[in-house]
Amino acid sequence: MKNIIAFAGSNSKNSINKELVTYASSLITEANVTILDINDFGLPIYGIDLENSQGIPDNAHRFLEAIKKSDGILLSLAEHNGAYSTAFKNLFDWMSRIEGKTFYGKPMLLMATAPGGRGGASVLEIAKNRFPYHDAEIVDVFSLPFFGKNFENGKITDKELDEKLKTSIGKFEKAVSEADLSKEVA
Repeated sequence: MKNIIAFAGSNSKNSINKELVTYASSLITEANVTILDINDFGLPIYGIDLENSQGIPDNAHRFLEAIKKSDGILLSLAEHNGAYSTAFKNLFDWMSRIEGKTFYGKPMLLMATAPGGRGGASVLEIAKNRFPYHDAEIVDVFSLPFFGKNFENGKITDKELDEKLKTSIGKFEKAVSEADLSKEVA
Protein backbone atom coordinates (compact mmCIF):
# COMPACT_ATOMS: atom_id res chain seq x y z
CA MET A 1 0.00 0.00 0.00
CA LYS A 2 1.21 3.49 -0.82
CA ASN A 3 2.31 5.92 1.87
CA ILE A 4 1.29 9.56 1.74
CA ILE A 5 2.47 12.32 4.04
CA ALA A 6 0.26 15.31 4.73
CA PHE A 7 1.25 18.49 6.51
CA ALA A 8 0.53 22.17 6.85
CA GLY A 9 3.17 24.81 6.29
CA SER A 10 2.26 26.39 9.61
CA ASN A 11 3.30 26.06 13.23
CA SER A 12 0.01 27.39 14.59
CA LYS A 13 -1.70 25.04 17.03
CA ASN A 14 -5.01 26.17 15.48
CA SER A 15 -3.84 26.13 11.87
CA ILE A 16 -6.66 26.34 9.36
CA ASN A 17 -4.25 24.86 6.82
CA LYS A 18 -3.75 21.84 9.06
CA GLU A 19 -7.55 21.49 9.20
CA LEU A 20 -7.70 21.60 5.40
CA VAL A 21 -4.88 19.10 4.85
CA THR A 22 -6.39 16.78 7.47
CA TYR A 23 -9.72 16.87 5.65
CA ALA A 24 -8.01 16.34 2.28
CA SER A 25 -6.12 13.36 3.69
CA SER A 26 -9.42 11.80 4.83
CA LEU A 27 -10.46 11.69 1.15
CA ILE A 28 -7.51 9.46 0.18
CA THR A 29 -8.80 5.94 -0.37
CA GLU A 30 -5.89 3.88 -1.67
CA ALA A 31 -3.03 4.72 0.69
CA ASN A 32 -1.87 5.03 4.26
CA VAL A 33 -1.70 8.69 5.23
CA THR A 34 0.56 10.09 7.94
CA ILE A 35 -0.19 13.62 9.08
CA LEU A 36 2.97 15.39 10.15
CA ASP A 37 3.09 18.48 12.35
CA ILE A 38 6.09 20.73 11.76
CA ASN A 39 5.98 21.59 15.48
CA ASP A 40 7.31 18.08 16.09
CA PHE A 41 10.43 18.99 14.08
CA GLY A 42 11.63 22.09 15.92
CA LEU A 43 14.62 23.77 14.33
CA PRO A 44 16.75 26.80 15.10
CA ILE A 45 16.51 29.65 12.59
CA TYR A 46 18.70 28.73 9.64
CA GLY A 47 21.99 30.54 9.22
CA ILE A 48 25.22 29.52 7.50
CA ASP A 49 27.27 30.28 10.62
CA LEU A 50 25.04 27.99 12.68
CA GLU A 51 25.25 25.26 10.04
CA ASN A 52 29.05 25.57 9.91
CA SER A 53 29.44 25.45 13.69
CA GLN A 54 26.80 22.85 14.60
CA GLY A 55 25.87 21.04 11.42
CA ILE A 56 22.37 20.28 10.19
CA PRO A 57 19.92 19.38 12.98
CA ASP A 58 18.53 15.85 13.19
CA ASN A 59 14.95 17.14 12.83
CA ALA A 60 15.70 18.44 9.33
CA HIS A 61 17.05 14.99 8.42
CA ARG A 62 13.98 13.30 9.98
CA PHE A 63 11.50 15.43 8.02
CA LEU A 64 13.39 14.99 4.77
CA GLU A 65 13.48 11.23 5.37
CA ALA A 66 9.68 11.24 5.76
CA ILE A 67 9.40 12.92 2.37
CA LYS A 68 11.87 10.49 0.81
CA LYS A 69 10.02 7.43 2.13
CA SER A 70 6.61 8.70 1.00
CA ASP A 71 4.87 8.02 -2.30
CA GLY A 72 3.17 11.41 -2.37
CA ILE A 73 2.76 14.69 -0.51
CA LEU A 74 -0.32 16.67 0.52
CA LEU A 75 0.80 20.15 1.54
CA SER A 76 -1.36 23.09 2.61
CA LEU A 77 0.65 26.29 2.94
CA ALA A 78 -0.17 29.09 5.33
CA GLU A 79 0.28 32.54 3.84
CA HIS A 80 2.07 35.15 5.92
CA ASN A 81 2.44 38.56 4.27
CA GLY A 82 1.98 36.96 0.86
CA ALA A 83 4.66 34.28 1.31
CA TYR A 84 5.48 31.08 3.21
CA SER A 85 5.20 31.10 6.98
CA THR A 86 8.55 31.54 8.71
CA ALA A 87 8.25 28.07 10.25
CA PHE A 88 7.81 26.38 6.87
CA LYS A 89 10.51 28.47 5.15
CA ASN A 90 12.96 27.60 7.92
CA LEU A 91 12.24 23.87 7.60
CA PHE A 92 12.52 24.13 3.81
CA ASP A 93 15.84 26.00 4.09
CA TRP A 94 17.36 23.40 6.43
CA MET A 95 16.18 20.48 4.28
CA SER A 96 17.53 22.07 1.10
CA ARG A 97 20.98 22.12 2.69
CA ILE A 98 20.80 18.31 2.87
CA GLU A 99 19.21 17.72 -0.53
CA GLY A 100 18.56 20.45 -3.08
CA LYS A 101 15.93 18.28 -4.78
CA THR A 102 13.94 18.31 -1.55
CA PHE A 103 10.77 16.70 -2.88
CA TYR A 104 12.37 13.72 -4.71
CA GLY A 105 9.94 13.88 -7.65
CA LYS A 106 7.02 12.83 -5.44
CA PRO A 107 3.52 13.71 -6.65
CA MET A 108 2.26 16.69 -4.67
CA LEU A 109 -1.16 18.22 -4.17
CA LEU A 110 -0.46 21.81 -3.22
CA MET A 111 -3.14 23.61 -1.23
CA ALA A 112 -3.77 26.75 0.79
CA THR A 113 -6.60 28.37 2.66
CA ALA A 114 -7.03 31.74 4.26
CA PRO A 115 -9.71 33.80 5.98
CA GLY A 116 -9.98 36.08 2.93
CA GLY A 117 -11.19 35.73 -0.60
CA ARG A 118 -7.82 34.99 -2.22
CA GLY A 119 -7.42 31.71 -0.30
CA GLY A 120 -3.63 31.90 -0.11
CA ALA A 121 -3.22 32.66 -3.83
CA SER A 122 0.06 34.53 -3.34
CA VAL A 123 1.83 31.73 -1.47
CA LEU A 124 0.49 29.17 -3.94
CA GLU A 125 1.95 31.17 -6.82
CA ILE A 126 5.34 31.34 -5.10
CA ALA A 127 5.30 27.58 -4.39
CA LYS A 128 4.13 26.66 -7.92
CA ASN A 129 7.07 28.58 -9.34
CA ARG A 130 9.70 27.49 -6.77
CA PHE A 131 8.95 23.86 -5.86
CA PRO A 132 9.64 22.34 -9.32
CA TYR A 133 13.25 23.50 -8.91
CA HIS A 134 13.30 21.27 -5.83
CA ASP A 135 11.92 18.29 -7.79
CA ALA A 136 8.26 18.66 -6.79
CA GLU A 137 5.82 17.02 -9.18
CA ILE A 138 2.85 19.32 -8.56
CA VAL A 139 -0.20 17.40 -9.71
CA ASP A 140 -2.77 20.05 -8.90
CA VAL A 141 -3.33 23.19 -6.86
CA PHE A 142 -6.34 23.84 -4.63
CA SER A 143 -7.27 27.10 -2.92
CA LEU A 144 -10.02 27.44 -0.32
CA PRO A 145 -11.11 31.07 0.12
CA PHE A 146 -13.05 32.40 3.10
CA PHE A 147 -12.13 29.51 5.40
CA GLY A 148 -14.56 30.58 8.15
CA LYS A 149 -17.47 30.59 5.71
CA ASN A 150 -16.54 27.47 3.69
CA PHE A 151 -15.22 25.03 6.31
CA GLU A 152 -17.06 23.70 9.32
CA ASN A 153 -17.00 20.56 11.48
CA GLY A 154 -13.88 19.24 9.79
CA LYS A 155 -15.02 19.55 6.17
CA ILE A 156 -15.67 21.94 3.31
CA THR A 157 -19.28 23.11 3.37
CA ASP A 158 -19.43 24.73 -0.07
CA LYS A 159 -20.46 21.92 -2.44
CA GLU A 160 -18.66 23.31 -5.51
CA LEU A 161 -15.39 23.83 -3.62
CA ASP A 162 -15.68 20.40 -2.04
CA GLU A 163 -16.13 18.79 -5.46
CA LYS A 164 -13.11 20.72 -6.75
CA LEU A 165 -10.99 19.34 -3.89
CA LYS A 166 -12.28 15.82 -4.53
CA THR A 167 -11.32 16.18 -8.21
CA SER A 168 -7.85 17.32 -7.14
CA ILE A 169 -7.57 14.33 -4.79
CA GLY A 170 -8.52 12.03 -7.68
CA LYS A 171 -5.75 13.51 -9.86
CA PHE A 172 -3.30 13.15 -6.98
CA GLU A 173 -4.20 9.51 -6.31
CA LYS A 174 -3.88 8.73 -10.02
CA ALA A 175 -0.43 10.37 -10.15
CA VAL A 176 0.71 8.42 -7.07
CA SER A 177 -0.52 5.19 -8.64
CA GLU A 178 1.15 5.95 -11.97
CA ALA A 179 4.41 6.93 -10.26
CA ASP A 180 4.31 3.61 -8.43
CA LEU A 181 3.76 1.73 -11.71
CA SER A 182 6.65 3.52 -13.42
CA LYS A 183 8.95 2.42 -10.55
CA GLU A 184 7.93 -1.20 -11.14
CA VAL A 185 8.69 -0.95 -14.88
CA ALA A 186 12.09 0.70 -14.35
